[in-house]
Amino acid sequence: MPDKSQEIHTDTAREDLHVSLLSEAFKAALPYLVALLFIVLAGYWLIDPAPPKKVVVSVSKQDGNYQAYASLYGVLLQQEGVTLEIRESEGPLQSLADLRKEGGDVDMAFMPGGVARLEAGTGVVSLGSLYYEPLWIFYKGKGAVEHLSDLKGKRIAMGRPDSGSYLLAGMLLSAAGLDKTNSTLLEIGDDAAAEALRAGTVDAVFLAGVPTTPLVGEVAQIPGVTLVSLSEAEAYARQFTFLHHLVLPAGALSLEAHLPQREVHMLAPTVTLVARESMHQALIYLVLKIISRVHGEAGMLQHAGEFPANKDAEFEINSQAAHFYESGPPFLDRYLPFWAATFVSRVLIILLPLAALAIPLSRVVPATYTWLIKSRIYKLYGELRFLEMQLRNSRETEDLARFRAELDEIENKVNNLRLPVAFSSHLYELRSHIGLVRARL
Repeated sequence: MPDKSQEIHTDTAREDLHVSLLSEAFKAALPYLVALLFIVLAGYWLIDPAPPKKVVVSVSKQDGNYQAYASLYGVLLQQEGVTLEIRESEGPLQSLADLRKEGGDVDMAFMPGGVARLEAGTGVVSLGSLYYEPLWIFYKGKGAVEHLSDLKGKRIAMGRPDSGSYLLAGMLLSAAGLDKTNSTLLEIGDDAAAEALRAGTVDAVFLAGVPTTPLVGEVAQIPGVTLVSLSEAEAYARQFTFLHHLVLPAGALSLEAHLPQREVHMLAPTVTLVARESMHQALIYLVLKIISRVHGEAGMLQHAGEFPANKDAEFEINSQAAHFYESGPPFLDRYLPFWAATFVSRVLIILLPLAALAIPLSRVVPATYTWLIKSRIYKLYGELRFLEMQLRNSRETEDLARFRAELDEIENKVNNLRLPVAFSSHLYELRSHIGLVRARL
């Protein structure tokens, strides 16, 4: 019968060998795992942080259109898990200043065309033009007005100070040669300007807004008031490149009242949504998707799909927005909710470079490891070969004792050399070669 103690000893040896094989496999894979871990950590530190859950937009508190659009954005953003805070300002100049303020928390702002000519747009980029916002010039008096210079000497309501209509009216009137020395320029706008025109205390008013703006329709129906059609609209549009020459069809304001009674040549800047340069790219794509839904339909002055677009030359277009208008939203954003697309994108930022580096590392690291192990054997082979050359060239019998001692030292090194099991064959080959050399002694 087999000896029980011998069986136990054999089982223990097998277990030790199994543990040794696992330990050697771990040591072989350790450099590879360390390299991958380093790549993952580097990707974690370099990856963009998760997008914030809150966006702040600055809106002029007197502009109803901006307020309405901002509220609609807020509803759509909330559906994607992002809160929109509407921050009121005194006008577009303050909104732009808040957006450019270092350390400020304003992310976006509505900006009418022409503002950037008065205030530097450094640190601010465009996410696209949203719609045309025409400048409506209403006149009440004798004779027709076809040129802005015809208003010289008149009482003109330019709009509220710092409003879009006030800034634009000032540029156009100045180009036409009108100023405070030859005309009465009044800083009133909106309802106050409409009442002044109705009462006859002003001769002309400048209003800004889309054709559906209620105040525009109200002023157009005041008895004796006409909507000015500028015969030089194209010339103004070419001189002021942020302006567009538009033609308002007859009856556009009211088919029932036949207002206007003829085509009207108008000037219109675009309202642009501008953002801080540092705004998170995932939020930019989300906002671009939302403004495409809100402003992509046809209107009285625009065709379907005309907006949003890159029509504003005053602010540099954001690179992601430019790509969006050329190619549409990213692939993931077309089919996944915002939070899912963001998560997958952030994961891919780590996994793709990791996969790209893992393939060459899977070849380089094992090859390096094998070379390091074999180099220990090759070093002993070098010593053995040098001894063999000495033995071949020596003719002195007294050197044999020294050669035996050196060969014993090499064999002792081989016996004490600890290598992974996978390289055991190299050790046995080295021992056999030592035996061949010893046979010659």
